[in-house]
Amino acid sequence: MFKKCDLSMHLPIVDLHSHVIADDAARYPLAPMGGKQSDWSKERPINGSAMLAAMQQAGVAKSVLVQASTCYGHDNRYVQDSVAAHPDVFAGVFSVDMMAADAIVHIQKWMEAGLSGARVFIAGHTAADHSVRLDDPQAFEAWDYIQAQRIPMCVQLRADGLPQLETLLNRFPKAVVLLDHFARPQLEAGAPFAEAQALFALARYENLHFKFTTHNVRESKSGQSTQSQFARQVVDTFGAHRIAWGSNFPASAGSLQDHLNEALQATAALTSTEREWIFSRTAHALYPRLGSLA
Repeated sequence: MFKKCDLSMHLPIVDLHSHVIADDAARYPLAPMGGKQSDWSKERPINGSAMLAAMQQAGVAKSVLVQASTCYGHDNRYVQDSVAAHPDVFAGVFSVDMMAADAIVHIQKWMEAGLSGARVFIAGHTAADHSVRLDDPQAFEAWDYIQAQRIPMCVQLRADGLPQLETLLNRFPKAVVLLDHFARPQLEAGAPFAEAQALFALARYENLHFKFTTHNVRESKSGQSTQSQFARQVVDTFGAHRIAWGSNFPASAGSLQDHLNEALQATAALTSTEREWIFSRTAHALYPRLGSLA
């Protein structure tokens, strides 16, 4: 198994996509998006203290806590409180209803509360609302604000939503956008991943960044695909400076140490410089509040 020293670099490892769940349901009541709480948040919840312990064990220096939309919806208080308690270790991403009339007010509120970026959730394993479109014109005013303020925006959708994302990338070419889980592409046929061409076609949008998560690590060894093929193709297509590792812990099963080990193994054939970007430099570039690379 890989250990943190096997990364062959002296940079702090950053997890760009993790989730925390409070153990105080009275203070932080459930309000899951779509009305259904995710199974993982019921079966293996991890609070802020447990996340810190997992990070220490795995050798992860810093983590970006992403709002658990299928647990708390747009109530970002637990992420905010976790970041406030440990600002030297955590940065936070809040969820926002981009089509709400007061979306900008909420964006300002959570940024002023110390969070570092926003997230819009369209479709995931638990919830998918096909009546909501990422490119709905009602959201354009909020996207204008996101772009003007250079606030990183995480987008959670599946491959069938990529045309909607492309509409936004054309309209807001200076917005800093991160695509969660590479939109979970179909990889079973192996390289050159013809079924994922809609994803690779987005390479021309230089403002688009990608989260290489445990979903991708595990799914890239299914069927005819190999992990090294997928890692090599995404780096060659998008550049390592636009890709960052995220564990998706604890939503993806296994320990944080497992997730990091798997990601290191999946990227073992990349150069040390490419891995430095994926495991540290890209995250620091996207979220300056993570601090210095020293």
